[in-house]
Amino acid sequence: MPTTVTNHEALQLVVAVHRLVRSLRQAAPARRLQPTQLLVLSELSAHGPMRIGEIAVRALCSQPTATTVVTSLESTGLVRREPDAADGRATIVVLTEVGRDTIASLAHGEAELMSERMAELSPEDREHLRSAMPILRHLAEPQENK
Repeated sequence: MPTTVTNHEALQLVVAVHRLVRSLRQAAPARRLQPTQLLVLSELSAHGPMRIGEIAVRALCSQPTATTVVTSLESTGLVRREPDAADGRATIVVLTEVGRDTIASLAHGEAELMSERMAELSPEDREHLRSAMPILRHLAEPQENK
């Protein structure tokens, strides 16, 4: 049994994950957010208000990209900027109630689709997938958090 992972194996996993996420997003009924916008909303939902720099780190994008994404989300009422209580010169980005409802709706739609697809798997395959979930979450964490 091999103890190392080849670049080809790693690439196959990356492609499979991208295809899975893309197929879920395309099939979900309310697909009006770009992937980075969805990721920013998810991070704000999971971790609360944060500065643009932290959003960039968590969303794995540049700070200018994070700023552009936040500006677009702000223009649609999904987030708002507020003064940072810890530093009056800085601002934090806060998820609005509309943003919270939007992320919950999108996540629910994609989760329903994933649940339907998982139901088509054999019980053994479903168990393998459940076992892989903590590993996939670990691999998805930004490197600074490890």
